[in-house]
Amino acid sequence: MKKKIAVFTTGWCCEILTQFLTGLQESLKDEKADIFLFLGYAMYGDSQGNKQGDLNIFRLPDMSRFDGAVIFGSGLYFSGECEFILGKCKEAGIPVLVQGAEFEDTYYIGSDNYSATINMCKHLSDAHNVKSIVFLAGSEDSLDSELRLKAVKDYLHEKGEESSLMEVFYTKWENAAVTRYINDYCKNGKKLPDAFICANDGLAMQACMTLDQNGVTVPDDVSVVGFDHIENGQTFYPSIGSVDQCFVKMGQACGDTWKKLLKGEKCPERTVVQGEYFPGESCGCTEDGNGDLARRIMGRNNFSKRSDYTYFNIKLNKIDSAVLSSFSYTDFCAHLHDLYVRDHFIEGDSFHILLEPNFKLSLNDPGISLVRTGYSSHMDVLYSTEDGKETTESTFASEALVPGYDPEGANHLYTFMALHESADAFGYVVFRDTMDRILNHDLQSYQSRLGLVIDKFRHALSLDLINKRLLDIMKKDALTNVSNRRAYEDKEMFLQSKINARDGYEFAIAMFDVNNLKMINDSEGHEAGDEYLIRSCRLICNIFKHSPVYRVGGDEFIAVLTGDDYKNRDALEIELEKSLSPFSRELPLPSDYVSIACGISEFNPSKDDLVQDVTNRADEKMYANKKMIKGIK
Repeated sequence: MKKKIAVFTTGWCCEILTQFLTGLQESLKDEKADIFLFLGYAMYGDSQGNKQGDLNIFRLPDMSRFDGAVIFGSGLYFSGECEFILGKCKEAGIPVLVQGAEFEDTYYIGSDNYSATINMCKHLSDAHNVKSIVFLAGSEDSLDSELRLKAVKDYLHEKGEESSLMEVFYTKWENAAVTRYINDYCKNGKKLPDAFICANDGLAMQACMTLDQNGVTVPDDVSVVGFDHIENGQTFYPSIGSVDQCFVKMGQACGDTWKKLLKGEKCPERTVVQGEYFPGESCGCTEDGNGDLARRIMGRNNFSKRSDYTYFNIKLNKIDSAVLSSFSYTDFCAHLHDLYVRDHFIEGDSFHILLEPNFKLSLNDPGISLVRTGYSSHMDVLYSTEDGKETTESTFASEALVPGYDPEGANHLYTFMALHESADAFGYVVFRDTMDRILNHDLQSYQSRLGLVIDKFRHALSLDLINKRLLDIMKKDALTNVSNRRAYEDKEMFLQSKINARDGYEFAIAMFDVNNLKMINDSEGHEAGDEYLIRSCRLICNIFKHSPVYRVGGDEFIAVLTGDDYKNRDALEIELEKSLSPFSRELPLPSDYVSIACGISEFNPSKDDLVQDVTNRADEKMYANKKMIKGIK
């Protein structure tokens, strides 16, 4: 049986994450083990609700079912999340390895950021005469960012040049923050530093672009350097001078440490991989030609990526259409399921969408709350296929994580992401062996788009339900609980459409007028009159039980007869007559007294062009019946 190792992080640092996972997979290739990646895409600037909903995926796994856990700290910098994961792992009694951050009772895997940063500072000073620096940091609670900043400060302190660090700005890892900072910096006419040192390559590339937009050329006017040495940074122009933290080696070290722990071997609490600074065009160094070659290769690869990107977006549009063309939960499930059965090229043969049971219930009752912390013990299966074999079960125990999971066979990477809107959990989605789609952010786009369209569907259906209920209230007679005149007017339009279509539709109109209502109101009061109306309405409904009945006036009712009631209309009229009390003008009336005049007329296609033609005849027959009941000649 395969071992299982859980990895927790966010996916924005996609290049270094995939490098780390590649190293981890390389280490585990001779070990029967699957990686379960619990991946969030929350950002610092998100609302608290969105952070909660997205990172709720960390609350899905039962850690007692795992043989170890890894926290990729370079991508997970939200307060309290690491501590929560560590608490679950401690309860389960499994080893925890943490990349990029140090916690008690864990095994640290990191790179020597400090020495590599010192070497970078030395290079900037010796090769490019950098005398002043602005440091664009990540976040204050990031061990990596703070260690890099400390190395810069220590280097300058050693040289007695502490004042060379002009400013430190915390970006919270957001490129938009870099843009705002540099725009304000240039707008205010502040003297440019000799170099911007950025806490990662993404921030460095954003700095280069924003400086260029402000008329500042890199590296002629200012140097810019970063960290991580990612591929995008090397193909960028100018190529980014950067510290390579060797994430592949860190991943390998993580896997090697875990394997030793499984065997009961003693392992060091800290494993440090040596980092290295690689000069680039952005610091003022001349490329050796590798950068140009990398750009040419990227240009070639972009051709196939454009095709895949187009198809990927077409698939997202198909998902939108499938969901938004649904008018019920049954439609929603059927449309999406059919789409995935026909086309799952993007998702692959192992792909799962599991929904919270309260999601379905909330569609019919907006008062039902969705889960916000963790997931239900059993999930509804919307679509699930593993190795091309579709799951037939309609529900699934969430603790097992993946329907149809095979504990034997080849090693795999499973990626789990939350489906949510703000803090409300809709469910979760599972991909298998999609490292490339982690790298190009496809999984983030997929998760975000699917969650958004599901939320649109939910709100549309809830609004439709509310509107229908309001219409039901508007179309109900409050006293008798049958439909009212507004409802009959809608029915009348439907009947007119059938007359216009001349499609052989058969119907009849039955009109009723309740006798003696005014007399009862005047003599016994309106409460007694109301009871009399309810009693009369109940009798009409019991006789014409297959037909809708409408109260169209104070003492007037209409029934539209179709089907069996239409065929048996004469017999039903006789049955009504037999059920009525003898007409009386004498008081007091019996407690079960009911007197109703009735007239029925069927639609005659040879002479009726309007519903009103049928209604008029029924009305005439009803008044003739009323006269007969009252003995009026």
